[in-house]
Amino acid sequence: MGIYETIEEYLKKKKTGTIATVIARAGSAPRDVGAKMFVGEDGELYGTIGGGRLEHGAYQEAASMMGKGGAKVLNIRMDAKEVASNGMICGGDVDVLLEPVLEKYSVLYGRLKYLEKRGERGVLVTRFDKNNFAKTLVEEDLTTNGDDMSRNDLNTFLQHLRETKPCVTDGLVIEPLQVSVALYIFGAGHVSQYIVKIAKMVDFSITVIDDREEFANKERFPDADEIIVEDFQKVFDRLRFTGKEFVTIVTRGHQYDAGVLGETLKRQTRYIGMIGSRRKVAIVFDHMKKSGFDDEAIKKVHAPIGLAIHAETPQEIAV
Repeated sequence: MGIYETIEEYLKKKKTGTIATVIARAGSAPRDVGAKMFVGEDGELYGTIGGGRLEHGAYQEAASMMGKGGAKVLNIRMDAKEVASNGMICGGDVDVLLEPVLEKYSVLYGRLKYLEKRGERGVLVTRFDKNNFAKTLVEEDLTTNGDDMSRNDLNTFLQHLRETKPCVTDGLVIEPLQVSVALYIFGAGHVSQYIVKIAKMVDFSITVIDDREEFANKERFPDADEIIVEDFQKVFDRLRFTGKEFVTIVTRGHQYDAGVLGETLKRQTRYIGMIGSRRKVAIVFDHMKKSGFDDEAIKKVHAPIGLAIHAETPQEIAV
């Protein structure tokens, strides 16, 4: 579950917490600028900003300011001697923004969750000083959530839309959304159940697709962001391809694999993987060539997919 999804759950239960975001880093600190964690009012911790003394210090400060409102920047300095004495592997200097989770921004948090899962862009603007705290989400079409701001400011902040790291000035943090990468898993069998578990741990936005509702459902895939029950080829009319998507083909038969692969090769993707023995893969690739796909296109397909670990169980095959 992502940070903003967790925050939504807390707010539904009338609970709150503190968000910690790395906004500046120098040296070899463990996590890059933009890393986040959420500290619930119950003491639970979600996400990570790097572990060790860095995370412990941020956690303690987040707990101490719980319920008091306002935001602050925590400066954590770790020199080489201190890193060695604490058994850490990374040092450096880190600035962490600590901010309260507020009920008034519940719609904004929900929208952040939606945009990140859909792979859509936006800019999150946080403004703060000793007496004030304001937060605004600006989407690509200038739709906003949170506190109002002038049209001039909206256009200025939107210039950061395609940057990869936050821009930080005194009392102002401008964060371009770091969107989750989409993973389309074709096939809802036993292997797919474990692929989803692994992919979720590394923050993919996961869509599971199968034409059988008894297999493609929330009970079998609680960690999937979306489940689509549809014909394997018709479903391509509903899927978004920008060239950044990962596609994993693990259907129940050659003919379905071939159909999905053919449709996928017509689109721009970042990664395509297909399950199967070398013999099966050769048969499907031969079919692709006869269907008009050239060697360059077929070379992009990772097949047989996965690591060669002599896998037998669904869990091992998922690896």
